[in-house]
Amino acid sequence: MLLLLAAGTMFQAVGQNVSTNGSSPAVLSVAVFDFDSKDENVRELGPKVATLLNANLSAEPNLVIVERAELEKALGEQELGLSGTVTPETAAKVGNLTGAKVLVTGRVFKTDTELFIVAKLIGTETSRVYGELVKGGVDADIGNLSENLAKKIAADVTAKSDTLVAKVEAPEDRVATIKKALGDKKLPVVSVKINEQHFGQHVIDPAAQTEFSLILQQCGFTLADDNSTNRPAIEITGEAFSELGMSKGNLKSCRARIEIKARDVATGNIISVDRQTSVAVDIAEHIAAKTALENGAGELAERLLPKLVQ
Repeated sequence: MLLLLAAGTMFQAVGQNVSTNGSSPAVLSVAVFDFDSKDENVRELGPKVATLLNANLSAEPNLVIVERAELEKALGEQELGLSGTVTPETAAKVGNLTGAKVLVTGRVFKTDTELFIVAKLIGTETSRVYGELVKGGVDADIGNLSENLAKKIAADVTAKSDTLVAKVEAPEDRVATIKKALGDKKLPVVSVKINEQHFGQHVIDPAAQTEFSLILQQCGFTLADDNSTNRPAIEITGEAFSELGMSKGNLKSCRARIEIKARDVATGNIISVDRQTSVAVDIAEHIAAKTALENGAGELAERLLPKLVQ
């Protein structure tokens, strides 16, 4: 499981666009919810279908499944449970809670002569919805139908990932966007100090602070630290942490969270407070953790830097 909530761990499979570094295959995180089966003649089938889909999808090399126990734990205190009531409108909230990029839900029902399982695939970042269906006789084997449905779902998620998952912005595009927002305004001297911790192993260097400082420099800001003769006009401080989620084959997934605050040194006024969670996958745990922190810092920088010159 790849989910790390503010005070606990679970498993989510990817950062930004759920992609790995280097030559590793792309990986997508998927959460399977209980299928709606309210009709009396199929009342017990909804949870069974979800369990079977979970098992079959877990065998797909390019999918990482949020485990049912961890999914239930993440949603336990929320209005949404494991039922099939998740909608495109609530998908973003569920994705944020569970770390999943794609949600799978649906319905099981019978007619006089056939058993139907209808699946709905929802992108938590794009709200795009796709459907799949399998059917058999009224006494059809639920295991076989679920296996066939899992194959269709896996094929859809892989083939349509570009519409199910938000496009990742390249670093140079992000810098260009920030520069455009800054315009020709005078840029203040800025200091950055983000304390960082990776649970389980010692952190060698602060990835979030490094990425934030790099983007500031690329955008034309002057950086200052304790040894600089220039004193900062704005201080950016914060905390960041990351943690290993799950290993799948040679891949390691880590989720990270960054919380920052920008303060005007002269007045003491808080310019902005923000936070970001992100996930990344790599063959090395520390690289995955640092990439997740790097991704989160980039997201924060794009939102924060224009506020420094307002």
